[in-house]
Amino acid sequence: MQELTIRGFRILKGFLETSEQVDLVRDLRNVAKAAPMRAPITRWGKPMSVRMTSAGRVGWISDRKGYRYEGEKPDGGAWPKIPKNILNLWRNVTELERAPDCCLINYYGEDARMGLHQDKDEGEFQWPVVSVSLGDDGLFRMGNVEKGGKTESIWLNSGDVVVMGGDARLAYHGVDRIRFGSSKLLPDSGRVNLTLRVVAESVA
Repeated sequence: MQELTIRGFRILKGFLETSEQVDLVRDLRNVAKAAPMRAPITRWGKPMSVRMTSAGRVGWISDRKGYRYEGEKPDGGAWPKIPKNILNLWRNVTELERAPDCCLINYYGEDARMGLHQDKDEGEFQWPVVSVSLGDDGLFRMGNVEKGGKTESIWLNSGDVVVMGGDARLAYHGVDRIRFGSSKLLPDSGRVNLTLRVVAESVA
């Protein structure tokens, strides 16, 4: 494993062994069976290029009403629990007793991307956000707390983990593109990214 720090983003290259990645994909498939992935839209009605679902106490929702966390799935009922393997990963990289409330799972197909954005719907920002890359390589771009200015990019590979805390907690970041077919982890290629977040108790 190689550890890098870029603009406050802590990047753990090769953190997960192949067998651990396979186990995570298995667990995430079970989550997706209980809470099927959806193609979300933005508050302006524009469809996102990723598909997503969640696990945990709350799930992240994007629709015409805006961006928010909700305690029930769009079709009703509780979100599935965050798998133990993922909770263990969180504890290993953060050394925190406080568990995440949400595991947001995004799937990137061949032409999917994620524009520069901040993770700021959580209500509390003293806790880090942990991001895990599985499958195809993704070009991850890191910016500033304020919009604009210089950015830096790095290719994230399957098994890489990024910890966004401290100065990087509210920094803009995004995924410009993926190298479709660069990994054999997923049978149909593509990239799965999961982010673990602590959400204020009042946000649900």
